[in-house]
Amino acid sequence: MHRPDYLVQGEAARLFPVLATTSKEGRTTSIVLACISKVEEFGAELMGTVGKRIGKRTEVETYTEIVFKNEKVQVKDRPDGLIVLRNGSKEWRALVEAKVGNSDLGADQIEKYREIAKEHGLDCVITISNQFATQPAHHPVEDVRKSRSKIPVFHWSWMSILTIIDILLKQDNVADEDQKLLLNELRRFLTHESAGVKGFDRMPPEWAEINRLVSAGGKIPTKSQESSAVLDAWHQETRDLSLILSRQTETAVQEKLPRKHQMDPVQRRKDESQFLREDRQLKSVLDVPDAAAPVEIVADLARRTIDVGMTLRAPEDKVSSRARLNWLLRQVKTEKIDEVFIRMTWPGRSESTQFQLAELIADPAICEKDKNGLQVTRFHIFIARRLGSKFTQQINFIKELEDVVPFFYREIGQNLQEWRKPPPKIKANRSDAEDVDVDAMQVDAEVDRGE
Repeated sequence: MHRPDYLVQGEAARLFPVLATTSKEGRTTSIVLACISKVEEFGAELMGTVGKRIGKRTEVETYTEIVFKNEKVQVKDRPDGLIVLRNGSKEWRALVEAKVGNSDLGADQIEKYREIAKEHGLDCVITISNQFATQPAHHPVEDVRKSRSKIPVFHWSWMSILTIIDILLKQDNVADEDQKLLLNELRRFLTHESAGVKGFDRMPPEWAEINRLVSAGGKIPTKSQESSAVLDAWHQETRDLSLILSRQTETAVQEKLPRKHQMDPVQRRKDESQFLREDRQLKSVLDVPDAAAPVEIVADLARRTIDVGMTLRAPEDKVSSRARLNWLLRQVKTEKIDEVFIRMTWPGRSESTQFQLAELIADPAICEKDKNGLQVTRFHIFIARRLGSKFTQQINFIKELEDVVPFFYREIGQNLQEWRKPPPKIKANRSDAEDVDVDAMQVDAEVDRGE
């Protein structure tokens, strides 16, 4: 691989880098970048997350220890790598900065890389660390999101990279056997404790402070540093949850955001801060491919509960609410029903009703109490787990969350089917084409006129 002319220093990313044993970041980055260029499906999947399509004619080159011509930067300010996608005469280039273990990304350093990218006409900066981002364009560092720089910064967590690898292998989506072997070795490398890849495992200290304030009946201030820290942590954790479910289901589970929040993470933060202040809740929605409905997660600070559920449209081809409920109950296979509830939505201004699953199994008719003449329109089936003091604890809150979300989906969510309106049927008196030809319709017209 020929080093580009605009670099005065740079090595092709190696699978077996010759670096100091203390350079864990350099070694890990080199190995991953090398696999991006060597394993076609892995490179295509990963680059697709930042909006770049890799075709059969695309050349993928990756470099480490790079120095640009006429560059006046300190060694500590040099990016860890460079990704080059070349299609004919067109090039797309990204600087790469990686952190491993407990090292977090710094906004000042990333801004320096943005300056380098701007000076040399590069397209973006990509960061990698154990921090999580809902989407690659929603950077986990707030100052990076708020920066006025026009150079985009994307982010991959190490766990998101590892999840992509795991799904590609589990789905047998790597065609070349040698590349499959190489990708499996990368999975083995990244899962070893020495690589330092880990999930999100604790809320920040501000979590306990916010909970104390809510418990005391206080109101979260409009511009609260504590709520900002909590929301940052919540976003990281819900992304980690989506990756956990992705690996469990071997499909790509994504957090579902309104379009305005997808396009504007700053507006997302503003809206969710208001929701936390007013409703004293944190909320996330996970989109599982082909599931009956998205998985809705609510952490209620006032009640100290985690609610996890799905909302299904009631079957409209069944007349009574009891029949509609029985349609849902037949789909619930779990025997672990102590924490399971069903909330029913009714038409107009009629208030929703809620029952324990055990009550409805024992007597489905109770769903119609005080709802004479009404038909239930929606069901929300959910687990409500009361945590008590565990809710306020940095580590135990995460442990419980990562237990109850997969538990709900495994025991209930994956067995649910959405109701679909049945296809129209050919009427008995119109079974043949001649039953609906011009003459037949003329007869119908005369009959309808009463002639």
